[in-house]
This record gives sequence, structure tokens and C-alpha cells, in this order.
Amino acid sequence: MTDHTQKNNRVSIPHQIWPAAWLRAAEPQAAAEMGITLYDLMQRAAQAAYTLARHQYPHSRHWLVLCGHGNNGGDGYVLARLAREAGITVTLLAQGGDNPLPDEATQARAAWLDSGGTAGCLAAPWPEDADLIIDGLLGTGLQQAPRAPVAAAITRANQHPAPVLALDIPSGLLAETGATPGAVICADTTITFITLKPGLLTGKARDVVGQLHHHDLGLGPWLAQQQAPMERLDETGLAGWLPPRRATANKGDHGKLVVIGGDTGTCGAIRMAGEAALRAGAGLVRVLTRAENIAPIITARPELMVHELTPDTLSDALAWADVVVIGPGLGQQSWGKRALQKVENVRKPMLWDADALNLLAINPDKRQNRVITPHPGEAARLLNCTIADIENDRLAASRRLVARYGGTVVLKGAGSVIADTEHLCIADVGNAGMASAGMGDVLSGIIGALLAQKLPPLIATCAGCVAHGAAGDALARDSGMRGMLATDLFTRLPRFVNP
Repeated sequence: MTDHTQKNNRVSIPHQIWPAAWLRAAEPQAAAEMGITLYDLMQRAAQAAYTLARHQYPHSRHWLVLCGHGNNGGDGYVLARLAREAGITVTLLAQGGDNPLPDEATQARAAWLDSGGTAGCLAAPWPEDADLIIDGLLGTGLQQAPRAPVAAAITRANQHPAPVLALDIPSGLLAETGATPGAVICADTTITFITLKPGLLTGKARDVVGQLHHHDLGLGPWLAQQQAPMERLDETGLAGWLPPRRATANKGDHGKLVVIGGDTGTCGAIRMAGEAALRAGAGLVRVLTRAENIAPIITARPELMVHELTPDTLSDALAWADVVVIGPGLGQQSWGKRALQKVENVRKPMLWDADALNLLAINPDKRQNRVITPHPGEAARLLNCTIADIENDRLAASRRLVARYGGTVVLKGAGSVIADTEHLCIADVGNAGMASAGMGDVLSGIIGALLAQKLPPLIATCAGCVAHGAAGDALARDSGMRGMLATDLFTRLPRFVNP
């Protein structure tokens, strides 16, 4: 069993992510290679969940086990038997159906009944004194909204006062995408088996997964021989991405960055992006903005070099800079459009955000030297679809953005997705307190600074997203989420860019 120490509602879970469909297809081969049966795996899963339940909820005495009509329900039957044998009162309610259960679930149900257990229907009265609910209704094969009677059972479970432990995945959460097309279990704890599935980390996952645990069921040696197609990112990766500086380094060694934006009324956006770049270690940062913004920005942050954005200053800055960030507060009027048209021809590494992305959606192009950082609304405009389309499959949307626009993409949100032509990553950092104005501007500055320090685009983007999210998590731990400001991240960011 993995370590139970809670950290940001996470315990020690893998960094490799696998599609649920791949695992379902590979599981028989994996079991065979390890010399065990699929029923052995089911018993191991139930034992792992039972052990976790006793650890997490040691005072619970009456367990309500909800079993669906698949192998997820089979896990529930085995767990119920283990609990009953330990002297716990168990009420098991199961989904009916004309189709036979899978072989392993059939064995598990028979063992439960042979041990003296009973199985009521989901619509039967639920015990009011149940103090733990085990969710074994729907597994990782779900691809649509749950139907009756399972949907009704999910609703009842969410209304019941007892905490919920979900087996493998909360019922109703789609394992591949994190979408919730209908009723979904709001679990307090989830234990997932063998591999980490992408739907546990992005989309609506954070609303319903609770504290996430993992158990490989003894298949670790087999998994180590496989190549995972996706990666979970957290702050443990920062030390590998951000090596210590040489003792003799000077500011020129750490990159020259120009940030462009801050139309009338949006001085704050470009100031935050510029300061974030300095805080993330860029050697020199030049800001090009409206003339009226110069004094406020210099007053607030004198380390920035601030100039009025004109054709001449833009040409000079683009020749001077190693990296370009454009978009924060840029606007979509002629002032911003003219600047973007000139930046389009630059072959240096660059990052486009905010209104640069809205203008890109109007005149799309594809280039490999660019990082784009859309939130779901901007992504919907870039792909000419709805926000719901983006959120229903954030991984697919990220791949589509890369295919259409090239370079490296960050699809921001709860479980930001980072992609290029060869990689797909989910940043398992950040919190709802960061849903506030200016956070994206700070992220743009951080990634731009890491690009200026000569990190490859994918690494700069991954490290930037993780440092940004981890700084927000540190703030939330210390002060809570509500009221978090984007500039508050500057008090925590140095810790994460100096791992």
C-alpha cells in the first residue's frame, strides 16, 4: 500500500498515466506474465481497499457496499466479505440485470453469498446508521451518463451523511477524460488500481475524487517494462528541470526577455507578467506598453525596463531579446494587432497568451517556436467549438491545439494539460484559490523567464506550470484559498524556482 500521508489532497501516487482502455486490454496479459489470475487481481484490489478503509475510517462499524453489474462490483463483493469476516456490519446492495456478471465478479458474488452475506437491490431501504459507503457501482469502462437505477443510487449516496470510498474511480466520472456527463459519486477517498487514469486528474476530477490513493496490485514489475503515454507532473520534478546556477553566472547568462501588452486600462496585466519573469529568474526584462503605464510600472517594480510600445521600440526590443512574451492586456484593437503582426515574423522562442490568442483565433497559423497558454474559453475560440466541447475532453482538445497551431500548448484549468507533438502531461498542482484575475499573466511571465534561461520549450512549460501551481498550493496551505491574489504568488515562487 502506498504511503497515506496527505499532501494537497494527494498521497504518494505514480507519475505515469495510462489510458483506462489500454489497461483493460492489457490486464489479462499482465496477470498471466505475473503468474496470477484476474480473480487474484480482484481479491488484491479488494484487500487494498479494505486495508485503506480501516486506516482512513477506523471507527466505522456499519459499511454500506454498493455493487454494480461489472468487475467494479466484483471488487465490492470481495471487500464486503473481508469486512464481514472482520466483524463489521455490512449491508450490500447490488444492481440487478438480465445479463450475467463477468466471470470474476460471478466468483466474487458467489463467495459473498456462500459466506452468509445477502444482496439487496439498490432501491431497497438504506440503513440510516451506515457510517461508510463503498462505491463499487461503475468502473473505468463508463462512456456515458449513468442510467437508472445506478443514477438514483449515486444521488442517494451523495445525500447520505456517511463518507464515501470509491473503488478505482468515482462512479459516473469518465476515466479517460474526467468528464461527468450525468450523476457522479462525490467521494471522500478514491483508491485506484494498477495504473493512474487521466480522468482522475483533470476535467471535473477534483470535485469528486477526494483524497486519491493508488495500489499497483503487485503489477509494478510488469508496469516498469511498459512505456506510459502520459505523465503526471508535480513539484518533485522541479529539481530535475531547474539545476543550480553557476557561481560565476551574470545576468546576461539568464536571458533577455521582452513582454508586450498592457493596453489602456490593463497596466496590471503586463506589470504582473514582467515581475513574474524577474521572480522566475530572467536576467533582464523589458516591458513594452502604453506610455501612460510607464511610471506606474517603474514605481511598482523598478527592476523592470519599461518603454512605450512604438514601431521603433518594438523593432529594437525584438532584435535585443532572446524570448518574446505577448498578450497580457494586449487588447484586440489596432495597437495590439500591429504589435502581434510584427512579432509573428520572429523566429525566437515566444509565448502567446490572452488577447494574442484571441487574435490568433481570427488569423490562425502554425509554428513550432511558440508556446500558447489558453484557458478553456480561449481554447474554444482557437478550435471554433464550445467551452463544453473543450471541457468534455481536455486531452483531446490539447492534441487538437497542437495539431492546428504547433509548438507547445498549456490548456489551463484544474489539472492543466501540457502537450506538444510527442508528449502529453497533466500538472497535478494548483487549487481553486487560483481562479482569480492575473494568475494567467503570472504564468506567462514564469514560462517566458524559463525559456529565456534556455530551457527547451516543453521543459520550460512543465516547470513553469508546476512552479506556478505549487506556489499557489503553498499559499492555500498557509492562508486558505479565498482571497488569494496573483501577486501573492511572488512570496512563494522563489522556493519552487530554486528547488
